[in-house]
Amino acid sequence: MNNAQLIDFFTNLAHKPYCADDLLYGLKIRPKKTAINMQYIQGNQPCMFHYFFFDIDRSDAVMAWHEENLPMPYWTAQTQKNGHAHLCYKLEIPLCTSEFGSQKAIAYASKVQAGLANKLGADVGYSHLITKNPFHKDWRVTFWTEQAYTLDYLADFVELPKKLSKEQEVLGLGRNCIMFDTVRKWAYKAIRAHRGSTFDVWLGEVLKQCKNVNNAFLEPLLYSEVKATAKSIARYCWKKDGYHYQEFIDRQSKKGAIGGKISKRKPVPTSEATTKPWLALGISQSTYYRRKKLKNL
Repeated sequence: MNNAQLIDFFTNLAHKPYCADDLLYGLKIRPKKTAINMQYIQGNQPCMFHYFFFDIDRSDAVMAWHEENLPMPYWTAQTQKNGHAHLCYKLEIPLCTSEFGSQKAIAYASKVQAGLANKLGADVGYSHLITKNPFHKDWRVTFWTEQAYTLDYLADFVELPKKLSKEQEVLGLGRNCIMFDTVRKWAYKAIRAHRGSTFDVWLGEVLKQCKNVNNAFLEPLLYSEVKATAKSIARYCWKKDGYHYQEFIDRQSKKGAIGGKISKRKPVPTSEATTKPWLALGISQSTYYRRKKLKNL
């Protein structure tokens, strides 16, 4: 490791990342000191994005950023035979996708990621999980800058899509957004049926829904991200529903207390005691009007 980019990349790797020498034979999980000897490696930690990766399948892929007047990438790793390459951009502020992360930030980042991919002409079928390993000798690796970028800075160079394409929804950060939006809408109503159960039972139901959504993706998210999304939704709904239920009880109690106070007050102008004075005198209506007539004679 003789430069800042490699040191940084190694530091931010997961302790046991996915890796492979031949993707046709599937991925392995290995300690990162072993994984950096493989051709392909998991570039981001579970639930934490330090980098955006893009897969560009054309001979001039390394200069795609320059052609579109985009900022310099952190590094590029190019296949020497055909020129196809992976471009890496480092985020100044890592993006958290766990239950402690902001869904608004994830949704914004997914649009920035999609906007960059569209402008670079990158493969929309790329899952962004595995990248060409910059440590491996089989790739022609170029280190362009040590600069990391904020999402806002990167967004200034691209047109943010109002809506992700179908491919982008089920790959990259779009999967996190789709899972969250799909399951939360179910959870807002489903929580009412679990008010009498424990939180762990409720969390299990939410996790089951998240797994079902994840299994429909072409490239499923890691289980850690699925579990993180489930926890985020379950905790939010459990807290909110409990608050609204108690708020309803408190509101009803206040109404009852107010009603009791009103009933003990003296008759108001619209009460029966005012509109039907014979009741207060303890006589019949006919007797009241007969006496009233005699009084006026």
